Amino acid sequence: MGTGLIIWGAIAVVGFLSVTYGISIYNTLVQVRNNVGKAWKNIDVLLQQRHDELPKLIDACVAYMKHEREVLDQLTKLRTGYDLAKTTAEKVQIENELNKVMGRLGLVWEAYPDLKASQNFLQVQGRVSAVESSIADRREFFNDSVNIYNIAIEQFPNLILAVLLSYQRHPFLEVPEELKKDVKMKFA
Repeated sequence: MGTGLIIWGAIAVVGFLSVTYGISIYNTLVQVRNNVGKAWKNIDVLLQQRHDELPKLIDACVAYMKHEREVLDQLTKLRTGYDLAKTTAEKVQIENELNKVMGRLGLVWEAYPDLKASQNFLQVQGRVSAVESSIADRREFFNDSVNIYNIAIEQFPNLILAVLLSYQRHPFLEVPEELKKDVKMKFA
C-alpha cells in the first residue's frame, strides 16, 4: 500500500506542477496580448488626432495643388478606411499605407514654395508634425510590444497553448521606404 500511495502522490505533484505551469504560461500570453492591445490604444489616440488634422491640412493644400489631387484623394480614402476598420490588423495595414502617402505629400509640399509660406498651412503642418513625432515614439513601443507577443506565442511550450487559444501573429507598424531614404539638403 505504501508504494501505491507514493506513486499516486508523485502523480498528484506532477499534475499540480503541470497545471501550475500551464496557468503561468496562460497568464504570460494574456499579459503580452494585452500589452499589444494597450500599446495600440495609446497609438490609436494619436492616430485619431492625426486623422482629425489631415482634413485641415488637405484644405490648406487644395488651393495650391489642384493637379496633386491623387495624393489628396488617397489620403482621404485611407483616412475613411481607417475609421471603418474593425481590427487592429486592418488599422495597422491602413496606417502603413497612410504613412507611405504622407511621405509623398511631403514631397509635394516641397514643390510649392507659396504653400509653405502660407500661415494657415504652417500652423496645420506644425500640429501634424507634432503628432507625427508622438506617433513615432508610440510606434516604437507598439512594435516592441508586438515583438514580445510574437516571440511569446512562438516559443515552446507557449506555442501549444497559443495554438489552442488561436493566438495569431500581430503585424508591425512599418516605416515607408520613402522615409528611409537620405535627405538631400539644398543650401542657397
